[in-house]
Formats: sequence, C-alpha cells, structure tokens
Amino acid sequence: MAGKFELYEDRAGEYRFRLKAGNGEIILTGEGYKQKASAENGIASVRTNAPLDTRYERKTNAAGKPMFNLKASNGQVIGTSEAYSSEAARENGIASVKANAPDARLNDQS
Repeated sequence: MAGKFELYEDRAGEYRFRLKAGNGEIILTGEGYKQKASAENGIASVRTNAPLDTRYERKTNAAGKPMFNLKASNGQVIGTSEAYSSEAARENGIASVKANAPDARLNDQS
C-alpha cells in the first residue's frame, strides 16, 4: 500500500499535514500554517526534497532519542519525525519518507 499525505485543520484553526507510510504509521509531520495553500506548498516541498539525503538533519530530541527534520533548500524545516528507539530505526524512518513522499497521494480532510 502506498503512502499518503493527510491535510487537516487543527483545533487552533491552522492547516497541518502528516505523511503516513503504507502501513498507516505517521512518518513525518508538518508545522501549522495559517493558509491552506501554504500547507499544500509544504507538501509539495516535502515531495521535492524527500529523495535528497542532504536535506535530512539527523539529531536527538531533548530526551536523547534519535529523530530527524526534513529541510528545504533554504534550510527551513518542512517536516519533523517522531522519536526513534535507535539510530538504525531513525535511518529506517528516513528511508520510508524517501520511498513514500514523492508519489504519496493527498487525502484532504480539511
């Protein structure tokens, strides 16, 4: 099963997106946007930048768990991962974003 982007409006009235793998697991989450078109541009940027390994910022969160940010060419964060149990699991998450994002269909729930 192919991955998909879900576009939705949160309780604060901001538009957000998440990328889900074929198994339904959330593998990347976008920030909140005031305008729906801006969230759609964020999805387009994820599709463009996901295949490029240099766009992934590998880091640890405040609890010391591995995670990553996907960045656009201008250095802006366009998506953030969950926390992973190991660096190997983080690399699997990055591989999943690379595989799913470019062709993921859009499920507009807004």
